[in-house]
Amino acid sequence: MQSGVTCLKIEGRLKAAEYVANVTRVYREALDQVGAIEYAIKADAKSMFQIEPQSQYHLEMGFSRGLYTGWFEGIDNQTLVHGKFAKKRGVYLGTVSHIAGERVVIQAAAPALIGAKLVPNSLNQGIATLKAGDGVVFDDGAGQEFGGRIYKVESQGKEIALTFARHGFEPRHLTKGMPVWKTSDPELEKQWRQTYAGDQPKFSRPIKLAVHGLINAPLTVIATDELGHTVQIDSAIPLVMATKQPLTTAKLTEQLGRLGNTPFHLRELENHLEGQLMLPVSELNHLRRQMATELEQIRGVPKRWVLHSSHSYQDLLLNVEPSSKSMAQNQPELIVLVRNLEQLNAAIMAQVTTIYCELEDPRRYDEIVKYFRQKASHEQTIWLAPPRICKPGEYWISDQVLRSQADGYLVRNYDQLKYFADYNCVADFSLNIANALTAKYFKDQYNLIRLTASYDLSAAQVEDLLISCPRDWLEITIHQHMPMFHMEHCVFCAFLSTGKDFTDCGRPCEKHDVKLRDRSGISHILQADAGCRNTLFNGTAQTGAEHILKLQRKGVKYLRLEFLNESADLVTDTITAYQQLLKGEITGTQLWQSLKLHNRLGVTRGNL
Repeated sequence: MQSGVTCLKIEGRLKAAEYVANVTRVYREALDQVGAIEYAIKADAKSMFQIEPQSQYHLEMGFSRGLYTGWFEGIDNQTLVHGKFAKKRGVYLGTVSHIAGERVVIQAAAPALIGAKLVPNSLNQGIATLKAGDGVVFDDGAGQEFGGRIYKVESQGKEIALTFARHGFEPRHLTKGMPVWKTSDPELEKQWRQTYAGDQPKFSRPIKLAVHGLINAPLTVIATDELGHTVQIDSAIPLVMATKQPLTTAKLTEQLGRLGNTPFHLRELENHLEGQLMLPVSELNHLRRQMATELEQIRGVPKRWVLHSSHSYQDLLLNVEPSSKSMAQNQPELIVLVRNLEQLNAAIMAQVTTIYCELEDPRRYDEIVKYFRQKASHEQTIWLAPPRICKPGEYWISDQVLRSQADGYLVRNYDQLKYFADYNCVADFSLNIANALTAKYFKDQYNLIRLTASYDLSAAQVEDLLISCPRDWLEITIHQHMPMFHMEHCVFCAFLSTGKDFTDCGRPCEKHDVKLRDRSGISHILQADAGCRNTLFNGTAQTGAEHILKLQRKGVKYLRLEFLNESADLVTDTITAYQQLLKGEITGTQLWQSLKLHNRLGVTRGNL
């Protein structure tokens, strides 16, 4: 709030309504507490603002694998995420002391490490009181967990004895020292539900009323909400001269402000009545009810779009000549992206004319370009790819890329569009070029050589894009390991070193290959870039080889192959297979079957 942030976003993907109600309330109360400091921000608001233990308890019980502040206090890859479990853990209670028959005796926690954060002992604060019906879970540290609902709780000094319902949880699976968490509190969950359940609105929005009227004319109430929605209601009975108790501002506010069972509350009322006038209270009540009903109805009506069937988005493409729908089949150019010296050699030997190169260490670009100049023919060109993410103060990476004096650059974001503006540039897929409007924007604004089509397009949508703008603008990635996500967290640093960041991690990313195995057993490839950001790539390359014949018929001019960790021999075999495919010597099906690839173009089959 001190820095001027005006909106906070809470993410709760696939979470229940109770989670939304609970977490939103905790942050709402925190914001209200800061606001109540009454701009004492000028003093030292930080020392005046404290998170209540009760709020932390509610957050942990809502859904928590452990609470942490992310990157707000600087990068420390050791503490962001522990990676020990994926399920909810709730509030840490302590460890198993011993098993006494059917009872599990636990040692209540002293200050204990939950995931990555040091938190006070909730039990000693009297917050996480255990009771019958609560759910707990025990973790053996090897991926297995045991737990169930508590039937009975007995206090034994610093220890607590838990009894579980019969035919449910069997304590014999537990061993001394196992950690235990409270994961469920039905009573607390019921309280959360009560904050949003039922017919009565739990939140109201402010409205402003303006009241107008003359003697022998209707009383008019104009209601306006904070979004500008307005309704006007006229009384069925005319105003008359008041003999006593005229409609003062106070009386109007009292009667028209009784909005307790509606989603509104009265913030302001303007009284424009002329003279000492009166109207029956019953009619004022009727006006109030009708006003609230109509305002609620109008708020629920979505804004209307006006569609003009005679127009098309092509009308916006003033200086773009769409490609003709029919075109003689041609042989497009194969462009290859490589990520190490061995792959670069293979691409040079395969006579690839345009080669993109992306290295983890930008300091090596200078030697790579010099090596390329010695080995490649005059027709071949090398283009360099800076990291996908740029942050303030990280221009040293782009400086090193630029100093290599390559033939051009594969730009991934707006910083790079500006930084490399005076050089030959191709826009990568991350600029999300999915239609002719976007393509025209980038061509006009940044004078780019080519544009890579978004990976979100299906094959049919790629064909439409080829038709809707000049074909020589577009480059289609036909073969790649799909990047599944990028992250600031460095897994290499966190799990293969004891350091916080690149300054003390020892650069394990330069010595080790790391893969992450998913639930189906497939291992996906993790790579770090020059800024220590990690990208997880799909472990199996995918291809759109079966669509190439159609794309050729649409006149595609540039097709890209992207390699990740393939050997030089596999790079050679793959390039040769695509060259044979473009010549008609093999089919797309034969290509992907022989190379054992995923048969798919883009991320999905299309979102529409």
